[in-house]
This record gives sequence, structure tokens and C-alpha cells, in this order.
Amino acid sequence: MAESENNLSEAGEERVELSDVQWRARLSPEQYHVLREKGTDPPFAGVFTHPGPDGIYRCAACGAELFDSTVQFDSGSGWPSFSEPLVAESVELHEDTSHGMVRTEVTCRRCGGHLGHVFDDGPGPTGARWCINSTSLDLGERPPAR
Repeated sequence: MAESENNLSEAGEERVELSDVQWRARLSPEQYHVLREKGTDPPFAGVFTHPGPDGIYRCAACGAELFDSTVQFDSGSGWPSFSEPLVAESVELHEDTSHGMVRTEVTCRRCGGHLGHVFDDGPGPTGARWCINSTSLDLGERPPAR
């Protein structure tokens, strides 16, 4: 399947639809495993595990803006944690019954890449802990205010 030309996501961005061969060419083996095969980073191994520089976290597969560094917190879980997505429409939620438990999987709405899971044990005001794999993220500069 070729990259989509006119298929917009609910966030208003063009959907990225690539073949398996194209994804493998675009992503590192680690990124491919996490984003396309629903893998998981080892705990405390990711570069974004702890809050760091200011900026916007984007999907490593398609560049969609996902999380603001201002809502990142150190959950002690071993993975980057956020209290909410930058824009709710930039992610999709799915029931995940793998590994003998029921969780809520988080994927990128623009490309369908696996990001991580969301749990209800986070800090206020949302009470959510968006537990996201470092491998599925890139940190970029904040766009200029409009």
C-alpha cells in the first residue's frame, strides 16, 4: 500500500499508510519491533525515561505531535510517563488482553504505531499515567507560538 494522499486522521493530519517493507526501511529494528510489532522497551533503558529537555514528543514513525514535555513526570515505572496527550485526537485507545491482563493500549492515530499503554494510577488532575515506550518517541523543539 502506498503512502496515503487524501486520507486524513481525526486530528486533521494525513494518515501514513506504508507496506511492511517500507516500515522496515524507515525504522530501526528496535523501532520496528515496538511500533509495528507491539514490542516494549526494557524498563529504565529508554532515553526518555526521566523528564528532560523542553519540547514536543513526536511519533518516531510518522512525526505526529503526541505529548508535551511539560506534562511528563517520573513515575518510577521505568518508562516515560505523561499525564495527558498533547491533543486527544492524536492517539487511539484499544483494549489489550495480551499477557494475561486487560490494559488500554495507546497507538498513534496518524500511523497506527504502538506507543504504550495508559493506566489510571497517575497524578492529578487527570489521574492518568500514559506509559509510553522511548523507542516510539522523538523529542523535538516546541513550534513557535501562532
